[in-house]
Order: sequence, then structure tokens, then C-alpha cells
Amino acid sequence: MVQQPKLDYSVIWVNRMADIPQSAWDDLAQPLKTPFLEWEWLNNIETSGSATAKTGWLPNHLTVWRDRQLIAAAPMYVKGHSYGEFVFDQQWADLSYRLGISYYPKLLGMTPFTPAVGYRFLMAPGEDQDELTQIMVSAIDHFCDRNHLSGCHFLFVDPDWRPVIERNGFKSWLHHSYIWQNKGFSSFEDYLKVFNANQRRNIKRERKAVAKAGLTLKIFTGDDIEKSLFPLIYSFYSSTCDKFMWGSKYLTRQFFKQLYPNYRQRVVLIAAYREEDDQKPVGMSFCINKGNHLYGRYWGCFEEFDCLHFEACYYAPIEWAIGQGITMFDPGAGGRHKKRRGFPATANYSVHRFYDQRFDRIFQNYIDEVNLMEFEEIEAINQDLPFTKREINFQIPD
Repeated sequence: MVQQPKLDYSVIWVNRMADIPQSAWDDLAQPLKTPFLEWEWLNNIETSGSATAKTGWLPNHLTVWRDRQLIAAAPMYVKGHSYGEFVFDQQWADLSYRLGISYYPKLLGMTPFTPAVGYRFLMAPGEDQDELTQIMVSAIDHFCDRNHLSGCHFLFVDPDWRPVIERNGFKSWLHHSYIWQNKGFSSFEDYLKVFNANQRRNIKRERKAVAKAGLTLKIFTGDDIEKSLFPLIYSFYSSTCDKFMWGSKYLTRQFFKQLYPNYRQRVVLIAAYREEDDQKPVGMSFCINKGNHLYGRYWGCFEEFDCLHFEACYYAPIEWAIGQGITMFDPGAGGRHKKRRGFPATANYSVHRFYDQRFDRIFQNYIDEVNLMEFEEIEAINQDLPFTKREINFQIPD
């Protein structure tokens, strides 16, 4: 740990979540909408061996204390690569290399391997957000200078926090996710009314294909999830990585095993079973729920079944979400299949600060043009949604 006193605050960099009291951290994280800044999730990623110095994620969590009380915090990592971030900055890294400027190592603020909007500095209620942000950014600047880091990057930031960090010298880069929003639907049939007639038929056909294959889906939550299912989550996750995403198996088997005692209250499993065998699932999707938000994380199957991916990852979670009063469902990274199944493209942002003045000028000069092209892509995607005309014009949140 490196301690830096400032005014009546103590700024402390911590190398392990386990060295931060869980209750103190969660007093700051629990009120937020996102589940991925909570102590159990972040600690599990570290103690399972998923995000460690060995895997290129060196934890350096920023904490601010007053009179032994944690009043602000930010999970952060020193990185020598860009894997597992889902914001693809390799073109900037390549430009930096060609200019003879080191891009790595860099300082990163995000929940590892988790492309879900919601990252921000955690702060205790009643604290001066602007003052604490300035203190934390100053500490980051000193940390990066002392450790020869090229820049600081916050990914998938909370939209309410973005203006705060922008006022402290960070520049925004626009991206998009595919997000489902509950517009007060009373049932899945009610939800289908937003689609044009052709896509309504397609979705009904896809759902029927799963039933015709002799499969039944069951949804398990929290304490209803049997302990034996958690090792299976890894098996399904691993099979998908092996089939489609070489080199992206970031989470260890231990990560999923540790979810059972530590985090199952937030887990939602959608498991597919053969009608003749309701004990061993043939496919499964893994989601996280907090409040009225649902997040799809991983999925896999041991056998290929027509349309099972769509049912387990999109339709069944949406149907469950409607029944539970969930207002937002983020199905995870990627988008080829999502827009035709009710997930409009929605803006999200990362924010960046580079310490080499030459490279920072280049980034500042070109990022507005990059953002404009991304905004036009979002508009084009949403104009192509298979919705009825009255549903086409989705507002893109700032």
C-alpha cells in the first residue's frame, strides 16, 4: 500500500480487495444500480485467479478515508494489454507505437471482463462529489507519473458520472451496447406487439423450435439454485469460449464455484433440459440481477439445438424480466443477433486521459470525429429495427 495524506483525507492505494473491509466498501457500492462494483464480485474475480498480476490485471484500488471511515473508492488495475476490456483501443495503441510513445502499461478503471454500464467513483452520501473527485484524480495523476503509466481510462461509465469526470480533464469516447427496455409490458405476448408482423412470426417460430426439440427451460434464482449447478456454469462458459472466442476464457472454474457461497443471491440461471431428463441441463445462460436491472453474462450448450441460444439468452430472460417488473436487460457484449430481437443500440461511453501531451492532442483532435461516426452508426442500426413504425424512434441516452 502507498499512503498519501491530503488535507483531512488519507488517500490509500490497495493491492487486494481482501484488504478492504467488505462492509465499508459495500456501504458505498450497495446503493448503486450496478451489481458489478460490489465487494463480493470484485473480490471473487481476484481470489479466483481471474484478474491478477499473472493474467495482466494488477489490482491497485484507490480508497479515500477520513477518521478510519471509507468515504470514497474506485476499483482500478494496472494493465500491460487490452484483453478483457471490450473497449477496443488497439488502434490507439498502434498509433502510439508508431509515434514512438509507450501505450502500456496503463491505468484502468472498470470491473474486469464485464462490459456493463455503471462504473463510477464510489462515494459516501453527503460528501462533496466535486471535491472528492478532484482529490482522487490528483492521486491518479501522481500514481501514473510515479509508475510511468501512459494514461488513465474508465470504461462503461455511469452516464450520470460522466460529466463529473469530464470536468476533471477526461475526454469521452462513444460506443454502443444493445439494451432492452421494459415499456410497461404485461406479458411476452404484449411485448411482441412492438415488432412488425414478419418478425413476430419469426420469434414465435424460434420459440416453438426449442419446444419441438423436446427441451424445457427452467429459471432458478438465489437460494433456489442447487450448489451442483455452479460448476456447470463454468463448463458451459468454457465450451462457448472454446467454440467461438479463442483466447477469451478469462474467468476460472474457481470464480463460478465461489459464486455459490458468496453471490448466489444475485444469480439468475436459465437452464434447458430434455423432457426425458430434468436433472442434467444441456444448455444454460447465466445472468445477474440487482433491483430492476438484469445483466446477461455467459451462455453455453453441450449440444446444438436450433434457436436455443435465442430462447435461453433473450426470450426467456425477457419473459422473466417482464414478470418480475425488471425495467432494463443488458444481454451482454456482441450484437449481430440482438437488434432483431428487441435490443436497440444504446450509447455508452468510456473516458480517457493521456499524459504524453503530443498523443493527448491527437486524441482530443480526432475523438469528436470518431464519436460522430459512432453516433451515425447507432442511428443507422436503430432505423433498421424490425419494429412497427410507432416504435422505431428510440431515444439514445446522453
